[in-house]
Amino acid sequence: MTSDASTNPGAGEAPDGLGPADGGAAGGLGGRRATSDEERLAQLGYTQVLARRMSGFANYAVSFTIISVLSGCLTMYAFGMNTGGPALITWGWVGVGLMTLLVGLSMAEICSAYPTSAGLYFWAHRLAPERSAAAWAWFTGWFNVLGQVAVTAGIDFGAASFLGAYLNLQWDFEVTPGRTILLFAAILVLHGLLNTFGVRIVAILNSVSVWWHVLGVAAIAGALAFAPDHHRSTGFVFTHYVNNTGWSSGFYVVLIGLLMAQYTFTGYDASAHMTEETHDAATAGPRGIVRSIWTSWIAGFVLLLGFTYAIQSYDDELGSATGAPPAQILLDALGATAGKLLLLVVIGAQLFCGMASVTANSRMIYAFSRDGALPFSRVWHTVSPRTRTPVAAVWLAALGALVLGLPYLINVTAYAAVTSIAVIGLYIAYVIPTLLRLLKGDAFTPGPWHLGRWSRPVGVAAVAWVALITVLFMLPQLSPVTWGNFNYAPVAVLVVLGFATTWWLASARHWFLRPHAELPGRAHAEGPPPSPR
Repeated sequence: MTSDASTNPGAGEAPDGLGPADGGAAGGLGGRRATSDEERLAQLGYTQVLARRMSGFANYAVSFTIISVLSGCLTMYAFGMNTGGPALITWGWVGVGLMTLLVGLSMAEICSAYPTSAGLYFWAHRLAPERSAAAWAWFTGWFNVLGQVAVTAGIDFGAASFLGAYLNLQWDFEVTPGRTILLFAAILVLHGLLNTFGVRIVAILNSVSVWWHVLGVAAIAGALAFAPDHHRSTGFVFTHYVNNTGWSSGFYVVLIGLLMAQYTFTGYDASAHMTEETHDAATAGPRGIVRSIWTSWIAGFVLLLGFTYAIQSYDDELGSATGAPPAQILLDALGATAGKLLLLVVIGAQLFCGMASVTANSRMIYAFSRDGALPFSRVWHTVSPRTRTPVAAVWLAALGALVLGLPYLINVTAYAAVTSIAVIGLYIAYVIPTLLRLLKGDAFTPGPWHLGRWSRPVGVAAVAWVALITVLFMLPQLSPVTWGNFNYAPVAVLVVLGFATTWWLASARHWFLRPHAELPGRAHAEGPPPSPR
């Protein structure tokens, strides 16, 4: 998008230097704005191909839906109960939410300067030194693809687990690894079909999803607060510590236990990946990132307090035949009828979340393959002439997620490993542009939404936090470590990194994001690749 603020950082700046300018970016959703969005995209090196139909609220709704506290918080609740217990569930959420907000603020500032569906890897390319720009972009993109696929896997696998719990309660459906994988595959197919044939329905459902989550959290927390059975004390909720990991070091357990909260706070880069489909992208995209984080932070805290206060029997709920302790908490606190009804609310939210994740994941695959960066790129960047959506990328996203979830058949910690992969892949991709923006200093030209004088301290804190969690979530989660419980996150990360490095050295360094280079397997119908500075 073009505006005075994009070429003159001081123009239209808010008094505190934080947030969107009052001018340029404001206004209605008329033809003039749509044209300026397309012009800005052309300045970044791309021609408008995807349909630009989304409002700012719809953009925010995608990220809020993918964060989905009713998905991440609850599917990882058992992990939290075992790895630190109520104290870490509560305080971990508060601390991780604050640090995530800093990461998101740094990302939002860069998104405003470069509103394109390529997102993180494009940002890295524009912010890195010219000689190494293509390499930074290449590896950022590959980490982003890995994280996006893992997030889709984590969300839909969690939905399959909760659906299995509901079927167990309603029809005595025996929950086994094999049946969970079948439910997982069926949900992925459903989300693939919706994103292929129900594009307008997906847009509507993303907006509905916001209210489903808000009202769902309110209904569940309210019902648990007024449950007739006894509640745990405030001391239990905020100070009770549990360690069922086998590790003797409480400090170690607290650190790895942060995964529950950090996994939930993933996927908000979706607002960046949807900017080519959003009106007023240079302002709506950044707002979508930041709003989705802080609203999820509040909603998640309320939800976690509701469940933790309502725990009846810690051991019984962890050992529930449903395989989902939150489901058992609902039943124990509210009874069978109300418990099952609210469990359906949770499952609905998780299905919304997975649908939005496939949408965002496919846009990243589309953009990366548009620059020739994936094997068989010619296939993955094709766009349906009827819906103007990347259908092949949708199904690659679903298939990749299924592959990541299959180890659950032999590994009891597979779900925690998938969530670790999601956090590591995404947050490395999230923070590389921030690191490069810090190194660029005053040479960086912000867009209409920026942090002003807070840009550097917020960026430094974000980089430090991501460096810490990247190490933490590659560590073993259970002791003693065996083939049946080892954290295979480092293996997945190394496999992808090794493949990306080999391809880069052998071929990609000669053509990736190089003007006029002949890209393998890609036509240039969408316009030229982005040019170097």
